[in-house]
Amino acid sequence: MNYWLLKTEPAECSIDDLAAQPIEPMVWEGVRNYQARNFLRQMHEGDEVFVYHSSCKLIGVAGTARVSRSVYPDPAQFDPKSPYFDPKSSRDSPRWEAVDVVFVQKFSQLLSLDAIKASPALEDLALVKKGNRLSVMPVSANEWQAILELAK
Repeated sequence: MNYWLLKTEPAECSIDDLAAQPIEPMVWEGVRNYQARNFLRQMHEGDEVFVYHSSCKLIGVAGTARVSRSVYPDPAQFDPKSPYFDPKSSRDSPRWEAVDVVFVQKFSQLLSLDAIKASPALEDLALVKKGNRLSVMPVSANEWQAILELAK
């Protein structure tokens, strides 16, 4: 099993949106960065995911989810009505990927970016590295445990 962090703007998709449909998978679509896409390609059913709220007033890890369907072509890239439409992508040669995730838990309070940065156990976490703005990033098993401990 692998561990991941997925960034999302809560106005678009939040931990509460996932919690509102706890059994139904949600398509994690719209990733339009090649490095982040390549990380999506490494995700497998059963992998654990931190849901990280960004570009909002309260920034941080809001809870966890689980990958319920491994990578497949992002359906939004083919939909001209979608903000994630890519006219250069074709069904024969898709450029973008998606995974499905399901809700696992919402933290009792958001684990702030400042708290994450202050933890020596997380100094190598990709999220806290200068210039890292990826929406999908791997998390080591030790980092996963450290974040869960901080969230308690």
